[in-house]
Amino acid sequence: MGFDARYFIDGAGHFVLAFGVACVLLAVFKRVYQWSTPYDERALLAAGNNAAAAALGGAIVGFALPLASALTVTADPVEFLAWAVLAGVVQVVAAFVIRRFVVRDLTRRIEEGNVATGLYAGATSIAVGLINAASMTY
Repeated sequence: MGFDARYFIDGAGHFVLAFGVACVLLAVFKRVYQWSTPYDERALLAAGNNAAAAALGGAIVGFALPLASALTVTADPVEFLAWAVLAGVVQVVAAFVIRRFVVRDLTRRIEEGNVATGLYAGATSIAVGLINAASMTY
């Protein structure tokens, strides 16, 4: 069986749609996540704060993981959107729980550039994202 351009073109169309929607959702999540934190990530990143970069980077990867999982379990854009919204809510709530109950002075530590705290926050977001992604089963 050889290369069939028709199947490729059909598949490429689905790829472009899925990839495009996922990128938009990732950008929306990043903005919502930044709004949900009590510190100004934009200013901290502009100032070279590695702790804020690690925390935000982990949140982005942590959300991308369930997006990737959702793309593998559904071909329906509306269902994909529903999974993405659920995953985003879980990620934001998990970050809130970490800030409020686990590392109560996390905001201060991030603002001061405590890299260990930023790495912990980022790793926690990635771990939650992995569990989030694995939970997307039928």
